[in-house]
Amino acid sequence: MDLLLLLIGLLVGAALGALATHLLAQRRQAAEGALHDDPALVEARHQAAIADVRAGEEAAKAVLREELAATQARADGLREQIEAAQHQYRELVERQRAEVAAREARDAAESRVLQALAPVKQSLSEMQHKVTEIESQRTLQHGELAQQLRSAAESEERLRATAESLASALRSNSTRGVWGETQLRSVVEAAGLIERVDFDVQSSIASDAGAGRPDMIVHLPGGKSIAVDAKVPFNAYLEASQIPATASGADAAKRADFLKQHVQAVRAHITALGSKAYWNGLDASPELVIAFIPSESLVSSALEADPGIMEFAFGKRVALASPVTLWSVLKTVAYSWQQDVLTNEAKTLFDLSRELYSRLATTASHIEKLGRTIERSVKDYNAFVGSLERQVLPTARKLGALDESKVLAPLKGIEEAPRELTAYELVSHEQADLDPAIRASIGGVAEPEKD
Repeated sequence: MDLLLLLIGLLVGAALGALATHLLAQRRQAAEGALHDDPALVEARHQAAIADVRAGEEAAKAVLREELAATQARADGLREQIEAAQHQYRELVERQRAEVAAREARDAAESRVLQALAPVKQSLSEMQHKVTEIESQRTLQHGELAQQLRSAAESEERLRATAESLASALRSNSTRGVWGETQLRSVVEAAGLIERVDFDVQSSIASDAGAGRPDMIVHLPGGKSIAVDAKVPFNAYLEASQIPATASGADAAKRADFLKQHVQAVRAHITALGSKAYWNGLDASPELVIAFIPSESLVSSALEADPGIMEFAFGKRVALASPVTLWSVLKTVAYSWQQDVLTNEAKTLFDLSRELYSRLATTASHIEKLGRTIERSVKDYNAFVGSLERQVLPTARKLGALDESKVLAPLKGIEEAPRELTAYELVSHEQADLDPAIRASIGGVAEPEKD
């Protein structure tokens, strides 16, 4: 701004200088001409020149003032533009600084993020490798699974054929009977009972109701027995099991009819078994017979279809038993036999101990006699040694003086005596009553043992 004012001042000074030079030149010309003209004319010319100069000066000043005003206006406009440009420049610089700072902060943040994501990148690489490995294993396992599914389908087909064959075989009464007896034997053996010791099979029973032949008679401790008969109501249950339990409509009604037939078959078996009264043909038996049904599903389906069938069986003195129920009963019987054997063995052991105690008393008398004999032998030996030393050896030494190469060794007497018996069981009652040491040992305070 100061430079602009300086330039304007220089321009105004130059214009005034040029005007003054022009006026001086005119005055010089007028002075030269006045040397030849009239003074009044010269004065008039001079005044006119001065007036012209003043008019020109005023005009120049007006022009200069106009130019100065225009220049001042342009200077103000330039000043505003410069201020606006400076403001924009500062804003631009600040914006650039903010952008640089933001860029640096963004770069630093990106660098930190990249550093933080480096383990993630490594984990992703490892995961990708693991996924590739798992995919290869999945492909291999898919092939193996397909092979196993084919094998399972073949096995299922063979199982279905076997099940159909088994179902066809179980439709026969004789086959069902053999199966029931086999299951009964398996349960009995699993409970730990022994044939011909704890139970008998196919034994004939004669009672008021007639002759009977239960599948098994289980012997109880104390000479008691209980009859077990295997029953397999299977046909109606097999037909019902071929219809899904979730069936509806006609299939559900048909399944319900088959279950009713199954309940009727179970009730018929209960009635027939209760009428045989096997307990009357046994010497000592509770008034009931166990009806063994070799399948949990046969029993549970009958109870589900007819919850009152168990009370019906109790009324006929028949106990329905599935494999689990019969096994628990027979296991209890086996435990009772074990306790009975232990009781008998305890009685035998008591008898043997009492007999051993009485024989120990006899042995004590022999021990006492042996002790007295040993004591007498010691006394005889000591008497023999004393006699030998007093009467025989002095004469023998006189004979030994003739031949000193042989010397008779001295004989020592036995100073120790047999140990006295102090145990109450090993002495006679009379001696125990007389000896205070024995009485003290019986009372719990024994004298010190003699060596």
